[in-house]
Amino acid sequence: MDYEKNITVAFSGHRTYQGEANEELRGVVARLYDEGYRRFLCGMAWGFDLAAGEVVAELKREYQDVELIAALPYRNFSKLFHAEDAEQYKRVADDADAIVVVSKSEGKVAYRLRNDYLVENSSVVVAWFNGVPRGGTAYTLRQARRKGVRIENLYPQAQMELEF
Repeated sequence: MDYEKNITVAFSGHRTYQGEANEELRGVVARLYDEGYRRFLCGMAWGFDLAAGEVVAELKREYQDVELIAALPYRNFSKLFHAEDAEQYKRVADDADAIVVVSKSEGKVAYRLRNDYLVENSSVVVAWFNGVPRGGTAYTLRQARRKGVRIENLYPQAQMELEF
């Protein structure tokens, strides 16, 4: 799929996210829509990713020109989900305009490839990042910084001191 980066937003955040910033997330997504962003890439992990996916799905019901793209690290990623998270995953996947699988194999490389895909195909990353310098969200934001991708972190007292 050929994305126009200048109208594309990606999401990256911790799996421990419990909806703490859902109102702020709705506001940022609405503002980005007003700025001309129409494609939204969701990494589909439980926590912040799926919360963001649901916010975009709400926006899609209001505006027909919104696209939600589900970016999976590998084909059977959903088998990791339990109960409520599995239901949320299904809702977001059902609302997606497209599903992109970035790796044929499972494992850490697949997650890194998915995170690279998010950065490479967007011009904004909306994050829920607590400042811990390891893990997928830290990796994604370091990549975004290296590539000059705008980052909007919704975590309170945002800590963005990532070493390169």
